[in-house]
Amino acid sequence: MGYGDLILFPVFLIIMSLFFRVIRNTYDDPILKKYHRQGFWVKMLGCALFFTYSVYLSPGDSIGLYQKEGNNIYHLILHDSNHLRWIFQKGKYFDESFLKDPYNAGYFRSEANFMVTRIVTLLSFVTAGRYAATSILFACIAFSGVWKLFLFFYEQYPHMHKRFAIAILFFPTFVFWSGGVLKDTLCIASLGWVTYALYELLYRKKGLIKNLIILFVFGYLLAIIKVYILISYVPFFILFIVLRNIQGIKNTFLKYLIAPVLIASCMFGFTKVLDSFDQELGAYSTEDVTSSIKHLNGAFKAMDGNETADSNFDLGVEFDGTFQGLIKLAPVAIFTTFFRPFLWESHKISQLLASLESCILLFFTFYVVFKSGLRSFIKMVLTDPLIMYCFLFSLVFAMFVGASTLNFGTLVRYKIPCLPFYAISLFLIYEKVKQKAASKSLAIGNPLTTPGIPVYQVTA
Repeated sequence: MGYGDLILFPVFLIIMSLFFRVIRNTYDDPILKKYHRQGFWVKMLGCALFFTYSVYLSPGDSIGLYQKEGNNIYHLILHDSNHLRWIFQKGKYFDESFLKDPYNAGYFRSEANFMVTRIVTLLSFVTAGRYAATSILFACIAFSGVWKLFLFFYEQYPHMHKRFAIAILFFPTFVFWSGGVLKDTLCIASLGWVTYALYELLYRKKGLIKNLIILFVFGYLLAIIKVYILISYVPFFILFIVLRNIQGIKNTFLKYLIAPVLIASCMFGFTKVLDSFDQELGAYSTEDVTSSIKHLNGAFKAMDGNETADSNFDLGVEFDGTFQGLIKLAPVAIFTTFFRPFLWESHKISQLLASLESCILLFFTFYVVFKSGLRSFIKMVLTDPLIMYCFLFSLVFAMFVGASTLNFGTLVRYKIPCLPFYAISLFLIYEKVKQKAASKSLAIGNPLTTPGIPVYQVTA
């Protein structure tokens, strides 16, 4: 870190704070203003912490690959405009003789790696190639998507704003790992914007051109960087939209007639869109997901002797690379994603933070299941569209990540997209439990709630 970083970090921080203040002033709701301000500064704190972590403790891909090579391409373009072609070509065509670090040879064969590097290159024309300033811009991109996600849930149940803020804006590892120059930062931003665009298009039925552009840009980013997020997220969100749309139909027979047709049509369209990306997705194409997971398992097992191998772990179940094998592995993979590493399995500061979160999440899960009862818990998941979408997405995503990531250092980063949704599903179920208890208490003339405070229904 040089003097340029020390100078540009506060400069860009002030510029972006003023930019987001302008956006904040467009809101009339004081609750939204409060959380927008708090969420922004928490994200900037996460950015500063990640910047410090990556510079002094664990440089990793953030500095060693994305920043180093993105800054390198930026300087190549400054010296010779012919190098602009690298921005518009696929990573596999990049001439590796131009690499800043020869140890990065081969990484650009993955379009996901080159996409992040390409974005760093473009932002370098604004940040003069300084890592600190680029980190702030990445964090702001992430916050823009995270805020859209918060707005979506806030619109569903405004009275639960505190719990949504905890799950989305203030979740520690979620804030930390989406605060720097990483794939995860762009994925979190894309997830929020895709949610916003789909909701506007399919439910509100407005902003056709604008939302199609948003959907294309951020959907493409997700498809290139981490397609399994799309595979596990979009179907359940579309299911939520379909169920919300048909709730206005009073005729029960018509509901049951239309719902399967709408769901099947949406799934068919989604499958066709993914199929069109098969060449770009390579090993992560929809036809190759299970074999890709097996390949990743082998890669982690081959790390013996590597400095990161002390964070490797074993699921205890052998994966044979088939879909049936994935289903067999699912319970262990899901548990691992949500609740590991345990405190005694943490070898780094970043893992310790994640293990503390996992411990709290485990106890909260047991508490919610205990308060609701297992049967009632399952019933609420299957009957409430919002809970269904959040819970099932987080489970499917957790299965993919837990099955394919056998290193705690990687796991704590890869699992962050599903954590807010899992926490929100628990908050929603607990809210329904409290509402049911309050209604029962009122029925017997012994109200548990404070007089004058309404009891909210947590139904879709």
